[in-house]
Amino acid sequence: MKFRPLSLLAFARYNASQVFAGKFIYFLLLSLVIFCIVVVVHTAQQEVPPNVATIYYFLLVPGIMLIFYPAAYSVQGDVDARMLETLFGIPDYRYKVWLARQVVQQLVIAMMLWLLAMLCKVALADFSVGAMLFHLMFPTLFLGSVGFMLATTIRSGNGAAATLVVVCFFAWIFGLEVLQGSRWNMFHNPFELTDSYVAMIHEATTFHNRVYLLVGSVLATLMGLLRLQRRERFVG
Repeated sequence: MKFRPLSLLAFARYNASQVFAGKFIYFLLLSLVIFCIVVVVHTAQQEVPPNVATIYYFLLVPGIMLIFYPAAYSVQGDVDARMLETLFGIPDYRYKVWLARQVVQQLVIAMMLWLLAMLCKVALADFSVGAMLFHLMFPTLFLGSVGFMLATTIRSGNGAAATLVVVCFFAWIFGLEVLQGSRWNMFHNPFELTDSYVAMIHEATTFHNRVYLLVGSVLATLMGLLRLQRRERFVG
């Protein structure tokens, strides 16, 4: 089989149009507006420029906003477009379609976060854009996988969206208080400044946190795909 870049590009563009159709433009604009407001307010209130740890949170907010719509409405979009019955009619192929969409949405969001990170590097502080993007994609991937699992469980875009909002809210609250500095914190910030004697502990916490998020993402995606085996739950 020959590798055809043009065919692969066309396939990616088609899946991107399916994943980010409809209301995604509103989430994109909202995430950009929130990002700009947070940066401007912080810059106006603080006498010193934001450090890399603060910029991580600046970029995490639009990342969550961008993953929100395609994660929660992944199944609902196929129902509205009357594509669900067609996908279920093709044995095994439907899993490749949904997996491809997961990959495409992560690539698109990574590209947008890269652009925002480059803007922050030019305007706010010098940091490694590659390292920043690498760490940002772990919570983004996890939330995307959890959203896909919720969409296949609840079978309603609005219901999955509401549940995902609750999950993010409690994860943020627990991350600020109970799980701060813990490897179980979904929003763990690897760029936080630490004393030299706890630097190694912080690095180990970051490593385990990323492993847990990656494993959780795989398990949530597999659970979502397994739920899609019950065709009658979705098209009945």
